[in-house]
Amino acid sequence: MASVSRLARRKDASRWPRMSSSFWAVLLLTALLLLYCGQLAAGTCEIVTLDRDSSQPRRTIARQTARCACKKGQIAGTTRARPACVDAGIVRKKQWCEMVPCLEDEGCDLLVNRSGWTCTQPGGRVKTTTAL
Repeated sequence: MASVSRLARRKDASRWPRMSSSFWAVLLLTALLLLYCGQLAAGTCEIVTLDRDSSQPRRTIARQTARCACKKGQIAGTTRARPACVDAGIVRKKQWCEMVPCLEDEGCDLLVNRSGWTCTQPGGRVKTTTAL
């Protein structure tokens, strides 16, 4: 409490340090730039984590987490084997192949219980994806 009263008595003291207006403008622009860079553009996604487990022969289990900034009516999904914002109705109805999750030369098939999909390559290799 004593320091507050001492500050109030000084005539040359102010709560904000005296800096030029250019300094404060640069500080404000830097803060805004840092805030903006942490945000994703609407309708885009980025991969946050990617884990691969190849401990079993002839089988690789991959888990990835994506961060998406989807527009209204969209939800995080997969398009062309990449995270993307897709129509929410596709996920709600579990019609996974409508979001075109496989690469161009692969065929898409729903799993029997609709918990995911398979992408079949021309050589016969099958990639199975299950949704959480």
